[in-house]
Amino acid sequence: MKKQDTEESPSITGSEDSPPTGEVSEAPPAPPAAHPTTDGSDSNSPNRAESQSPRAKTPLQTNEGGNEVAQSQCDMAEELSRQLEDILSTYCRESLRDDAGALLNGQSHSPVLNGLTGEKEDDKSVEGKVNGAEKEQKKTQEKKKVKGLGKEITLLMQTLNTLSTPEEKLAGLCKKYADLVEEHRTTQKQMRALQKKQSQLVQEKDNLRNEHSKAILARSKLESLCRELQRHNRTLKEEGIQRTRLEEEKRKEVTSHFQATLNDIQTQMEQHNERNASLRQENAELAEKLKKLYEQYKLREEHIDKVVKHKDLQQQLVDAKLHQAQEMLKESEEHHDREKDFLLKEAVESQRICELMKQQEVHLKQQLSLYTEKFEEFQTTLSKSNEVFTTFKQEMEKMTKKIKKLEKETAMYRSRWESSNKALLEMAEEKAVRDWDFEALQGKVQRLDKLRRALKVERNELRKKVQNLNGDSGAGGAPASDPGTDSPSPPPTDSLPEPSSCPVADSASCHCGPRPDTDAPPLPALE
Repeated sequence: MKKQDTEESPSITGSEDSPPTGEVSEAPPAPPAAHPTTDGSDSNSPNRAESQSPRAKTPLQTNEGGNEVAQSQCDMAEELSRQLEDILSTYCRESLRDDAGALLNGQSHSPVLNGLTGEKEDDKSVEGKVNGAEKEQKKTQEKKKVKGLGKEITLLMQTLNTLSTPEEKLAGLCKKYADLVEEHRTTQKQMRALQKKQSQLVQEKDNLRNEHSKAILARSKLESLCRELQRHNRTLKEEGIQRTRLEEEKRKEVTSHFQATLNDIQTQMEQHNERNASLRQENAELAEKLKKLYEQYKLREEHIDKVVKHKDLQQQLVDAKLHQAQEMLKESEEHHDREKDFLLKEAVESQRICELMKQQEVHLKQQLSLYTEKFEEFQTTLSKSNEVFTTFKQEMEKMTKKIKKLEKETAMYRSRWESSNKALLEMAEEKAVRDWDFEALQGKVQRLDKLRRALKVERNELRKKVQNLNGDSGAGGAPASDPGTDSPSPPPTDSLPEPSSCPVADSASCHCGPRPDTDAPPLPALE
């Protein structure tokens, strides 16, 4: 009874709180479920089944009427669910796009539903207030900027007054200008980002307005649907109450019939229980007797198995001992023969090995003397190699240091080499100029050599003449020198220098030839 009441109560609550999709939970009819129990009871009591047969006919008629009502309710629910699907499909996918375009163009919907115009007017008033507040904020920000600029200008003038030279003032102004340019760039970037955000927010605001208008239209239609559903739920509640009353009456009839059948079954169960108790006692006695016989049989079998196993073990032990004794005799004889043969062979081999060992001993002694000499040589070479290795290590360390120094020097010499290459190129150009000068000077030197040789010839001739004159004057007496002659007296022959000793003086004493250029540059040193 309690289960059936709980099954019916959710059906009523489901009809009250049914969703707008129109799905109505139908309560299953109780009388057909009660028929199987009546059939079971008819097998036990046929007289009662005959008396209750006219009662079983009345629930069928009531079920037919209930089915018709349920079909009408299902039709209503299907119609409501179709209406809701139409609203969702129209206002969520297609028609709301047209409404959004009309709103963006400034057109209002044809029907004014649930105060749409009032909300739009409120939005416009709020937007006007927001625009006025934004203008006031902009004005205050501009005033603050002007004040901040005045403060910055005064600070700039103070910093410039502290500086002494105009160059420093210019440098300070340049730094300030660079800082202001960077600040201006950052503010421009921030302004661009804020403008993008503003455009995004405006788009989102428009989208939200469109969605709000769509939601209001959908809400108005959903409210009308909800009202229809509430009416439908009220009718379902009334029908459910009527059904519950009918089903309670049917349930009372079924319970009375079910209790009668239960009483009959209980009496039969008591009789069967008495018979089962007697049979259980007999079965328990027989089981105890069988257990005793089975235990005795097991004990006898175990005793016989033990005796048989004991005899088998004794026979196996005797056979094993005989077999072991025979094998031991055979093995001892074979072992004795093998030992004889082995000892004879060992004696012969030991004599042969002894002779070989003596020969090997002599040979090994000779090898030992050789190896000792080689080992001493090896030790001396090892000591030398160790010394060489230590010296090599020291040299390696020195070489690593030298290599590091040389690397540094190579880097220095590379730089010098590059500079010397540049200098060489310059020197080559200078050399070309100097070579041209040198060729000109060589021509001059050749001319001077020719003059020098001609002067030498003249000097030698004059010297001979002077000597001849001196010889004549010594023989005939010294002639009186005329005081009016301008020719100087020639120097004595003993005081005359040799031609090879002072060629420069001879060339300098002659004033007839051309003098070399003293202003000419010195000759470069030939490489």
